[in-house]
Amino acid sequence: MLEEVEGWLTRRSWSSADRPLEQLLAARDGDPRRGSVSVVLPALNEAATVGDIVRVIRRELMEKVRLVDELVVIDSGSTDATAEVARRAGARVIHRDAILPRVPAVPGKGEVLWRSLLVTSGDIVCFIDADLKDFSADFVSGIVGPLLTDPSVQFVKAMYDRPLGDTAGQGGRVTELVARPLLNLHWPRLAGFVQPLGGEYAVRRSLLEQLPFPVGYGVELGLLVDALHTVGLDALGQVDVGVRKHRHQDGQALGRMAAAIYRTAQLRLSRGHLVRPALTQFERGEHGFVPHTYPVDTEERPPMREIEEYVSRRAA
Repeated sequence: MLEEVEGWLTRRSWSSADRPLEQLLAARDGDPRRGSVSVVLPALNEAATVGDIVRVIRRELMEKVRLVDELVVIDSGSTDATAEVARRAGARVIHRDAILPRVPAVPGKGEVLWRSLLVTSGDIVCFIDADLKDFSADFVSGIVGPLLTDPSVQFVKAMYDRPLGDTAGQGGRVTELVARPLLNLHWPRLAGFVQPLGGEYAVRRSLLEQLPFPVGYGVELGLLVDALHTVGLDALGQVDVGVRKHRHQDGQALGRMAAAIYRTAQLRLSRGHLVRPALTQFERGEHGFVPHTYPVDTEERPPMREIEEYVSRRAA
């Protein structure tokens, strides 16, 4: 590990317990310029978990104390009751396709995160995945804490243990097999991030609106790499929030995720294009193995500050 990264780990890695709620509220009340907070949950068929997450955030961070100013669930085309459950729990729910309708939406998590900037107003935007189980408000307060208390911090990722079923530390397979090797080899200054692909992170809007958004699963790696080049390592941080439990995907879904992440890295390394942006996987059928070919996400949305509707809305 680079000596610079070792120093960064001691300066920019914290625990959620390092900044109690009282400290965060006092920091914001003492200086309103420290920023309002928007929490965004991208959701696709997460009716089983999204309601509990929304209820915890509303109860602990909007009603008992006023740390979160708005809570928005962006539904990216769910076929279950995700939108209804989230709305009943107290979130503002907006369908992905209703945001910036002049630009047809494409499937993908990054697409939803990018569009969320148009329908939120917080100076700090906190993204939380909607499939978390046993959710704690520390996931939100922990990662917005450094942004509220230290003006030099721009981007904060959550770090946590990721069990796979009953086995500790075996989650995050794409992180360990794809993202961590890529970062260590090509962006060694980011080698200190425990969960570089984690879906829980808080960022100043002023930084997010400068960054392009890969439309699919590459969004987390893309934002992290581009943030490093935009504001530097010392503006980035991470906070330990304990344990993350969520719905795990099967091996083939993880393969498609890995391909999208590799493509995101490849684009940033060369700013070129893949020769064949597709991934073929195999499933055993009645008469042997059957190939299935899937497209790899190749599209990215431009920085939001280049979108006329966003500029007009911010100026109003």
